[in-house]
Amino acid sequence: MAETTTFQAAAYTAQGAERDMVTLPAPLFDGTVNMPVMHQAVKAYLANQRQGNASTKIRKYVTGGNQKPWKQKGTGRARQGSIRAPQWVGGGTVFGPIPRSYAQYVPRQVRQLARKSAFNARARENAIYVIDSFAFDTPKTKQIVDLIGRLGVADQKVLILTDGVKENVFLSGRNLPQVHVMPYSDVSTYHILWSDVVLIESAALGAPLETTSGDEPAQDEGRGTRGAKSVRKAASKAGAKKAAARGGARKAAAKRPAAKKSAAKKSASKSTKKKGK
Repeated sequence: MAETTTFQAAAYTAQGAERDMVTLPAPLFDGTVNMPVMHQAVKAYLANQRQGNASTKIRKYVTGGNQKPWKQKGTGRARQGSIRAPQWVGGGTVFGPIPRSYAQYVPRQVRQLARKSAFNARARENAIYVIDSFAFDTPKTKQIVDLIGRLGVADQKVLILTDGVKENVFLSGRNLPQVHVMPYSDVSTYHILWSDVVLIESAALGAPLETTSGDEPAQDEGRGTRGAKSVRKAASKAGAKKAAARGGARKAAAKRPAAKKSAAKKSASKSTKKKGK
């Protein structure tokens, strides 16, 4: 019985912050690498991509040529029976391609073994990274570019495997020629061997990692706190202005009755003086 190998992979957050290394699941990453099976799977995948639409016409399908071009003897030229013969320009094609299927069938267990071998081949090269979670609110290519830049694999072919279909992640990496995003369940041996580095979401491996408080980079946190402080200052200033306006309105309203009372007192005093005279 062959000995199994345990592989460990580097773990990161979706923003590129490094985490503790994780152990890859043993049923899949056991060190098995079967080269002939991988060759068969890749060859079948490439063959299944062919459409097989090439088509030519043999002489019986070419239009025209029902009449003998000239008589059999007496002209000095070679005998001819139809202008649609293969030796004539515009004539029929001999043994030309016709529409066909290039599909190759590979048994399910062979496909699984080839896929497993490809994963183990990348694990031996330490080319597998585990990402805790791809939670993109909106499609943004810059997020993928920043992630592969922080991992130091910007100049390599990167395969990102998500836990199920995640449209925002797919749209974020669609415009990058060296980045391919697809669900973990749909990956084939060809895609794994095409890539130089494989980024796998932790939930796809069956052991989701808990998100940490240090997911956001330090620079982004500083920018966020500065932005929050500025918003708070602006709100406090606006509140102070409103309070001052309310206080001024109350003072003005309080002065108005006092002014009316003083005017009434002045008029009363004038009337009493006139009566005394």
